[in-house]
Amino acid sequence: MFNHSSPVSRPISKVLVANRGEIALRVMRTCRAMGLATVAVFSDADGGMPFVRYADEAIRIGPAPARESYLDIEKILAAARATGADAIHPGYGFLSENSAFAHACAGAGITFIGPSAMVIGLLGSKREAKLRAQGAGVPIVPGYSGNDQEVAQLTAHGREVGFPLLVKASAGGGGKGMRIVRAADELAAAVEGAKREAASAFGDDTLLLEKYIERPRHIEIQILGDHHGTLVHLWERECSVQRRHQKVIEESPSPALDHAHRLAMGAAAVAVGKAVGYTNAGTVEFITDPEGAFYFLEVNTRLQVEHPVTELVTGLDLVREQIRVARGERLTADNVPAQRGHAIEVRLYAEDADHGYLPTTGTVLDFRFPDLPGLRLDAGVESGTEIGIHYDPMLAKVIAHAPTRHEAAALLARALEHATVAGVTTNREFLARVLRHPGFVAGDLDTHFLEHHAAELVGLPLDVPRARRAAIAAMLAAWDERRRAPRPLQHVRPGWRNVGAGEQHVTFTLGEHAIKLGYRHTGDGRFAIAVDGEPLIAATLVSAQDGAVVVEDEQGVRRTVRVVRDGLRHHVDGLVLVEEPRFPDSAAQHTPGALTAPMPGKVVKVLVAAGDAVVVGTPLMVLEAMKMEHSVKATVAGTVASIAVAAGDQVAADQVLAVVTPAEA
Repeated sequence: MFNHSSPVSRPISKVLVANRGEIALRVMRTCRAMGLATVAVFSDADGGMPFVRYADEAIRIGPAPARESYLDIEKILAAARATGADAIHPGYGFLSENSAFAHACAGAGITFIGPSAMVIGLLGSKREAKLRAQGAGVPIVPGYSGNDQEVAQLTAHGREVGFPLLVKASAGGGGKGMRIVRAADELAAAVEGAKREAASAFGDDTLLLEKYIERPRHIEIQILGDHHGTLVHLWERECSVQRRHQKVIEESPSPALDHAHRLAMGAAAVAVGKAVGYTNAGTVEFITDPEGAFYFLEVNTRLQVEHPVTELVTGLDLVREQIRVARGERLTADNVPAQRGHAIEVRLYAEDADHGYLPTTGTVLDFRFPDLPGLRLDAGVESGTEIGIHYDPMLAKVIAHAPTRHEAAALLARALEHATVAGVTTNREFLARVLRHPGFVAGDLDTHFLEHHAAELVGLPLDVPRARRAAIAAMLAAWDERRRAPRPLQHVRPGWRNVGAGEQHVTFTLGEHAIKLGYRHTGDGRFAIAVDGEPLIAATLVSAQDGAVVVEDEQGVRRTVRVVRDGLRHHVDGLVLVEEPRFPDSAAQHTPGALTAPMPGKVVKVLVAAGDAVVVGTPLMVLEAMKMEHSVKATVAGTVASIAVAAGDQVAADQVLAVVTPAEA
């Protein structure tokens, strides 16, 4: 047990937020509400981001790569000195769990809004954290957390632990540097890949090995401690819905816990915190097995992405509590709020859920969420924001709070279904499908939920009626745009023909699906439309203003959809319809047998050479984008004809990486 000492009061008047995006905005909002000035730091890639404009002051700290900007301790401290900031809030990610950064802040006389450097150092290593938890009497998962870190030694220890086995980075989280291994012949490659990814993400390739628990639930406890010896827990959050070991949906309370389990896990979390003298906000994470037994996982010595669900069910502002603790104020241990209602949060990512959750890039052309009671939006982007390859692909946290879990899920699903995020592929519709899935509604969750139900959640067949409605809306919006545009003869309507019965034609493609429209304007916004050669239907364009298109069908039913046009791309109701040009560009075709980049990124490793024979599934190279690795594999059996890139190259989406000449049949 560590002894606490009461610190002198630390006045705070200006807070520098050493982070970016939605978390920087979220921290700054609380600072403003507390009467504190704010400073944003930003890289060359982030100069136009909303958080930079929101801050009272902003200072550029370097190029886009995080290691040259957001991870550079000296640049952060120099920014604080230049702006007179007397405190730094690290947010989450980047330097938030870097003990050297917390120590450097203290050395510079700047208040670090978080735990002490000593505690961050102790708990930042998952190996050390497990030892502390075990010493506090908290159950841990069997495994290996020793100092033998050579690949051969880790492989040997892994075989001793047994399979299935979880290989994970000791220094980080978020699923980076983590692999599940089910057979001995997969272990060495998994260890090598995890080490490489951990070194890239955290600058530390130390790994630990754990017996993998099948069908676990991921439940974490929020703790909060002051410098006067008070340490409390603020109940639990369930984070079992994950992809690639990264949380996607979080909620509080957990539908899996009864009162006894809730109290037991809360007490265990407090025991871990007291064992190291924890101060400020932190999260003690556990996994539970199907029988309800729980095991210590790790401690996150920072604010979590999912902290809003705790705020909504307790009524507390955790950033405010962090600042109060950093100023030396006391917590009130006997006045911890009870849980009120139910809160669910989803992480809105720029990623393609239907294609392996690959990160995506582009310009956010239109970003709108409905204003609904009980809905909270912590967004880091707005219409016009550019999404690049350098940082995490999360765009926003969307949170719903309601009296019951069922109502919270329904509210959040509706908000997602009626939101518009045009210009970049996101997981918006995927999240709504998860929230409405019977298994989720029933609370039947584990960390493999998305894998178990993949057939019902991703890669679904095209909803043809919806796609046709979207095509008609896009056609009508384009017609209205032409109608309003200046024309030599303003009294002549768009599409006029000297043959009155003549149709106009347009074709939209949606992936591999084509929708062909033939239409005639019959007057007063009414149209006769043939869809894919089927008999004419009637539709009326009621209005089209600011991208909101109101269409009335033959039955008199009116629907409002948002249509955002970007050249030949029409973003409609979550779909992207590409208008076929009259004269296709033959130069856009790729060389036969070419393999292209599925997303923008960096080539980490090239695994083959020209002349090598490959089969379907042979890994050709490894790309890294937004801190995650992706293996590019051969799609045909044959011979590598050419390699177009080298390790270290930055590549664009759809750029040719290699050409494989198919083997003769």
